[in-house]
Amino acid sequence: MPIVSDREYRNMMPLSALEGAEAESAPYRVRGYASTFERYLLWDYDGVQYYEEIAPTAFDAADMSDVILQYDHEGRVFARQSNGSLKLHIDDHGLGIEADLGRTSSARALYEDIAAGLITRMSFAFTVAEDSYDKDTHTRRITRIKKVYDVSAVSIPANPGTDISARSWLDGVIEAEKAERLRAENEARARAKLALKLKLM
Repeated sequence: MPIVSDREYRNMMPLSALEGAEAESAPYRVRGYASTFERYLLWDYDGVQYYEEIAPTAFDAADMSDVILQYDHEGRVFARQSNGSLKLHIDDHGLGIEADLGRTSSARALYEDIAAGLITRMSFAFTVAEDSYDKDTHTRRITRIKKVYDVSAVSIPANPGTDISARSWLDGVIEAEKAERLRAENEARARAKLALKLKLM
């Protein structure tokens, strides 16, 4: 998977081929969620669990003008919004996708892999316009997404904590929390020393 430093990548819900009557009326169609609004574990560091959630309104002003469907965020384009082979929708659950993979032989091959259960997960690439952090719950809340670049079928879901952009943000949070803890510990030690000194006087 190519890494673009300002983009973040998240693996979310399962991806599957349509089944039964739906599959008969719409062959080579797949459906899934590229993102959900559920809170999920971002990273476990030194015994502290850091979480993330995407606000239900985060996509409201996002640039989703011509999102493409790829495999592992690289190479061939299998479907895209501008030709109608990829449709996106926002509902109470998250960012849903439906793609027609019947237009080219390579797209049909990807469909066969999904239908066979060889490829079962989705990911999406995006940039963040606005977020907040709750240090009590160690939760980052993405409140506004700037742009969605692609949705991808993925072979092996990556840990979002290893994503360069996410780790850069997370490293800053971890360092700030360490500095705050150290400052509090130093202040507590200084108060204890002063109290002991006054007691001995």
